[in-house]
Amino acid sequence: MKFKINLVTQIFIAFVLAIILGSVFGSSIDFLKPFGDLFLRLIKFIIAPLILSTLVVGVASTTDPKQLGRIGFKTIGYYLVTTALAIVIGLSVAFIISPGKGLSVSSDGLVAPEIATQEPQSPITTLLNIVPDNPFTSLANGSILQIIFFALFLGLAITLVGEKAKPVYAFFEGFAEVMYKITGIVMKVAPIGVLGLLAPVVGQYGPAVLLPLLKVILAVYIACLLHALIVYSTAVKTFANMSPKKFFTGISPAALVAFSTASSAGTLPMTIKNTNENLGVPKKITSFVLPLGATINMDGTAIYQGVAVIFIAQFYSLELSFMQLLTVVLITILASIGTAGVPGAGMIMLAMVLTSVNMPLEGIALIAGIDRVLDMMRTSVNVVGDASAAVVVAGTEKASDYK
Repeated sequence: MKFKINLVTQIFIAFVLAIILGSVFGSSIDFLKPFGDLFLRLIKFIIAPLILSTLVVGVASTTDPKQLGRIGFKTIGYYLVTTALAIVIGLSVAFIISPGKGLSVSSDGLVAPEIATQEPQSPITTLLNIVPDNPFTSLANGSILQIIFFALFLGLAITLVGEKAKPVYAFFEGFAEVMYKITGIVMKVAPIGVLGLLAPVVGQYGPAVLLPLLKVILAVYIACLLHALIVYSTAVKTFANMSPKKFFTGISPAALVAFSTASSAGTLPMTIKNTNENLGVPKKITSFVLPLGATINMDGTAIYQGVAVIFIAQFYSLELSFMQLLTVVLITILASIGTAGVPGAGMIMLAMVLTSVNMPLEGIALIAGIDRVLDMMRTSVNVVGDASAAVVVAGTEKASDYK
C-alpha cells in the first residue's frame, strides 16, 4: 500500500524541521534562503492572473440574470456583509490579544528591504486610485485593487452581454482552470519555501521567536467563536425567528465534518442535508445558496486574514494606518469571491492582502506551519455561515418549515 503525505502535513513537517535546523546550525543555515526567495517569487507570479481569471468567472457565473432576483441579491448581500463583519472582528480581537507584540525584531534588520514608509493618502484619493487608468498597466504592476475593479466590471459585462459573450466567459473559465493548476504546482513547493524562509529566521533569532504563534491560534479561535455566536445567532433569530440553539444543533454535524476535513466543498453534501432536514430550508433555496456559499463565503478565512495581518505587522514592528486597515477589509471581501476553491486558498489570499498594503510576504512562512490548526476552525465557520445564509433567506422568503 502506497503511503502519501498530504500538503498540509508536509508544510507542518517543514515547519518543525526549520525550527530544528535553525536552532542547531544558527546563522550558517542561511544557504536555504534562496529557496524561500524562490517561493515568494512564485507566489507573486500567480497573484495577478489568479485574481483576474477567478474573479471574472466568479462574478459572471454567480450573477446570471435569471438568478438575480430577490434570493440572489439577499444571498450575495448577506455573504458580503458577514464577511465584512468577520474581518472587523478578526482585526479587533487581534488588536486586543496583540499576538506579535514585544518581539522588536525590526530593530535587528528582519524587515524586508522593500518595505518603506509612505505618505498616507486621503480617503478620496484612495478610492479614486481603485479605478485604473490602464488595466494592463495594473496587471503588470500588480495593483491588486485595480485588478479586482477591472475583473468585477469584466465579469458583470460578460453577464449583461449574454450569449455573444460566451466565448469570452469560456476563455476566462479555461484561464481560471489553468491558474488553479499552476497554483497547485506552486503549492507543492510550499514546504521547501517554508523551510527556506523560516530556518534562517530561527537560526538568527532562536526558536523563541515563534512563541507568539500560540497567541495567533488563540486569537483566531476566539474571533471565530465570537463571530458565530454574535453574528449568526442574531441573523437567524432576527430574520428567521429561529432559536440560535436550534440552529447550531441542527448544523453541528456538518460543522464537525468541516472541522475534521478542513474542506467546505467536501462538506457541502452534509451541509445541504443538515440544512434541509434539521433546519427546514427548502431545496429550491439550499440548491442556490449553499453551493454559492462554498464558492464565495469565507467568513472564517476573513477572520484568519485579520489576525494574520495584525500579527505580521506587529512582528515586523510596522504601523498600519486606518486606510491600510480599510484596504485589508476591502481586499478580503472582494478576494473571497475569487479565491475560494483554490488549493492553499488561505495562503494565497493572505499574500494578496499583504501585497495590497505593502507588507512583507515573508510573514506567511511564520504561520504556515500552524495553518492546519487554523484551517479546521475557519472552515467550520465558513460552513456554519453558509447554513445561516440559507436560513435567513428562507426566513425572509417565508419559505421555512422548520417548525
